[in-house]
Amino acid sequence: MHRKSKAGFAVFAFGFSFLAMFLYGGCAIVDILTTPTRHEKKIPAEFDLGRYKNEKILVLVEQSGWLGADVNLRRHITRAINFSLEQKVKIPAGNLISYRRLSRFRSGKEDFSLLSPEQVGRDLGAKIVLLVTINAYELNKIPDMSYLKGFLGARASLWDTTTGTRLWPESKESRSLKVGFEAEGKGRDVAVARLVGALAHCATRGLYDCPMDKYKIADDRSRIGWESWMK
Repeated sequence: MHRKSKAGFAVFAFGFSFLAMFLYGGCAIVDILTTPTRHEKKIPAEFDLGRYKNEKILVLVEQSGWLGADVNLRRHITRAINFSLEQKVKIPAGNLISYRRLSRFRSGKEDFSLLSPEQVGRDLGAKIVLLVTINAYELNKIPDMSYLKGFLGARASLWDTTTGTRLWPESKESRSLKVGFEAEGKGRDVAVARLVGALAHCATRGLYDCPMDKYKIADDRSRIGWESWMK
């Protein structure tokens, strides 16, 4: 009986240990399965533009002539941001004022340069204006190489045309946007498209819950000194 008791105890101990390991391992597996991945984790929107998806929204890109920027840069940026708003912020395409309509309005207004962004938005029937002002642009060939290096800088802000108040960012200054790259070897058109795409991403990523693994991009130059490699 003593031997049987020992054997029974050993079997019980083994079974208990196995059960404990199973339960612990099961909890660990559940933790792994329920822990959000980097794609599932979201960086909360600084301003949830999706709340205005039923309103008309205008992307207004301003560009000074002295920049010497590529022809149609303003159009490319507008369309890229509109695409981002449609795909990521889920703004219906029909609620985004097209660049063509804005261009016709601009051409028919001799005093367009004197109008405030809110006034332009109101005249086009928009409730919200995303103002993007280009303040720096460089796209240069690297000496003795077939590569281009580029930089595009801008400031962005969101305005309510009804009240004339700024909705985003909360700081007193517009959001600074800086994008660029050290080398692009696929030609000028691809280089411009790369700058424009990066700027559109940086201009809109704070307006929706952006997946953590998508928030930062390689061409984001907002937090480093770009001047050193642009020389």
